[in-house]
Parts: sequence; C-alpha cells; structure tokens
Amino acid sequence: MIYIDTGSTDVFYNFALEYYFACEKELSEPVFLFWRTEPTLMIGKYQNTFEEIDLSYAEEKGIEVVRRLSGGGTIYTDLGGWQFTFIEYGNDNQIHFTEFIAPIIDALKTFEVEAEFNGRNDLVIGGRKFSGNAQYKLKGNTIHHGSILFDTNIEEMVASTTVDPYKIISKSIKSVRERVTNIKDHLKQTLSAEEFSHQMVNYILGEKGQRYQLTKSDHRRILEIADEKFRPWQARFGANPKFSMTKIGRFAGGKLSISLDVKKNTITSAQVNGDFFGNDRAQDLSETLVGLPLEKETLISSLNQKGLADALYGISAEEIVYTILT
Repeated sequence: MIYIDTGSTDVFYNFALEYYFACEKELSEPVFLFWRTEPTLMIGKYQNTFEEIDLSYAEEKGIEVVRRLSGGGTIYTDLGGWQFTFIEYGNDNQIHFTEFIAPIIDALKTFEVEAEFNGRNDLVIGGRKFSGNAQYKLKGNTIHHGSILFDTNIEEMVASTTVDPYKIISKSIKSVRERVTNIKDHLKQTLSAEEFSHQMVNYILGEKGQRYQLTKSDHRRILEIADEKFRPWQARFGANPKFSMTKIGRFAGGKLSISLDVKKNTITSAQVNGDFFGNDRAQDLSETLVGLPLEKETLISSLNQKGLADALYGISAEEIVYTILT
C-alpha cells in the first residue's frame, strides 16, 4: 500500500487527486489517503443539490459545496473531521465495502473504540453513526472513500443539511445529534485531530507501507482536474429541469427518486436521483428510460437488454420499474 499526503484542505483538489491516481497515474500498489477539508457539504453523484442542503445558509457561512463522483447521501465535514480514500487497481465492476472498512475498524480498536459496520455503508459506535462510506469506479479501478467524525461541529451539520424525515421516522430518532457521534467523545485519552490522523495512518499503512511525494507535475495536473471536473458551478449544481411526475422508492440499496416527463404514455425525459450506489452503467439509466412506454414488461426488458439490471447496488430492475409504475 502507498500513502499519499494530499497536503491540502481544498475539497476540489482532494477529489481531483483521487481522480488523478485512479484514472491517469496508476501506482505499483493500492493507494491510501487520509485527508480533511474546510467546512464542506459533499453531495452524492445522483442527488439533487437543491433538495439536499440549505444553500443560503451554506453561502452565508462560507461552506463549500461539492458533488462527489460516488453515490450515497450528503455529508457535512470540516477540519474536525477526516476523509479516507482507498484506490484499488484492477478490472472490478462490483460494489463491495467490507474489505475497505475493515482497516478503519481495526485501527480504531487501537484507541479502544469499538466500531461496527451497519451492513450498508455506515460505521457506528453503539448504534450512532460516525462514518459514511461511498464507492465508485474509474476505468475498472475502485475508489472507496469515507468520512470520519472526529470532532466535527454537529450544530453546523444539522443547520446546513436538509435531513430526509423518512430516515428519522423509520428509525424512531428524535434528532441528528442522537443518531451521530464524534470519535473524540469515545477516546480514553485526549488527542488532537492531527494526532488522531497520525496514528490512524501509521496503523493502516503498517511497516511495509510506502509513502509517495507529489511531484510538481502531479500537483499541476491535479489543479487542472479540480478546475475541470469539480469546481465549476455546472459540476456542483447543474440544471434542474421540471418534471411532470416524481416517484420515490426505498429499498435495501437505498432511496431511489425517479422524475419523469411523459407524453402520450412515453417517457420524454428522465432524471434518477437518490442515495444509492451505482456501477459504471448507473449514469446510463436516465438516458435508457427516454423513449420507453410506461409498460412494465417493456421497461424491465429494456433495462436488462442494456445491461442495467444490476447498475444500482441493492436495487433490481424490477424494483426500478416498480418505483416508476406505483
């Protein structure tokens, strides 16, 4: 494993660095990053930005907004929190979390913190979430990244995000504060965020791990990618077209929202959002729906023929069509 210190708290730079080492410059071993940002709202790839955050509050407080290349839900992070990234090279089109989450759980045990994986994409302590995880693919390579609440400002998290009330009602949770927790509150010794990072990196990297120093050409290209793919308004917000019909489904793989414009029983435009995870083909789902009739067998057959039956992790083609037609 090779560790890279990003040397930056600019979220656009750090996401661009992920992209660069996953897509343009492959190293000889898997890559590990441990980084943090200024106050930031990270939107999932398939989410509608304006429905997920309090944009006016974010602008007032100087909170950055970025869209990840991975699925999942919106998270808030700041200098009191950390992000970790694993980049694994190889042609693998499956979404799998356990092997990337295990090192984090094991590292936390050295602090006598008992963390658990909740089975979808969260890490919890005593049932309270401190880490959300997401995953995506680039050229067959796997990029797995997650957040860690170490000493994050929970009040800012609550104020800047729009919480899906379904999640609160379904789990009988009264407030965000009751369902999340900071690692710092579970430590037996006092540690700064920097000391915590240092120990986590050393444990996960191990004795055989290597460290890579960014070159000037690396840095220059990463800045270009940040400006091309992550920083522009279009990348973060995009156009929000109006739709005549929006249907929402909730499945083992997450929340699925499908907005459609329909004319003469034929889909003329489509947009798929949600906090699900998808493989490389997930982004083709909206385009595939256009031109199809609102008819169950035709919709399922078309998704299967286009290879989209397993495009969304934990959500089948039948469940996608069920969402549209019910």
